[in-house]
Amino acid sequence: MPETVAPALVEALIGRGETVATAESLTAGLVCATLTDVPGSSAVVRGGLVVYATDLKTRLAGVDPALLADHGAVHPEVAAQLAAGARDRCAADWGLGLTGVAGPAAQDGVEPGVVYIGLAGARVTTVRPHRFEGDRRAVRTKAVRAALKLLWEECGVAPGDT
Repeated sequence: MPETVAPALVEALIGRGETVATAESLTAGLVCATLTDVPGSSAVVRGGLVVYATDLKTRLAGVDPALLADHGAVHPEVAAQLAAGARDRCAADWGLGLTGVAGPAAQDGVEPGVVYIGLAGARVTTVRPHRFEGDRRAVRTKAVRAALKLLWEECGVAPGDT
């Protein structure tokens, strides 16, 4: 799905004159890489933050350190703040934020496959929870697909718009 959605998403965002940025923990830049694999994506992709380490979630993406201390890095509000941080710090119209556990072991009591994807725009901030099955690669691939789908749906792009 990323291979089919990403080109249409880039084309639609170009047509709308909108931009996107990412702050990725779980996927370590795979969402941004998927988008930038599309020719012409430089017109819409502002940048991506890889914030794998917890302290970088605060320093680079602006996630509240108290939130991380209280709830850990895998939490819906962390995904929301990652998305908002990507949007704000990269001066984009849309921000995507991803956090979760790819496995194989649990992290801070959170089981592998638990993923939160946040999207921040001018008028909407939303978080979608997911529980993906499979190994590390499968969880990360499914998270990329879900992030692109969320952007596709929430930014108001419909198949007829592309």
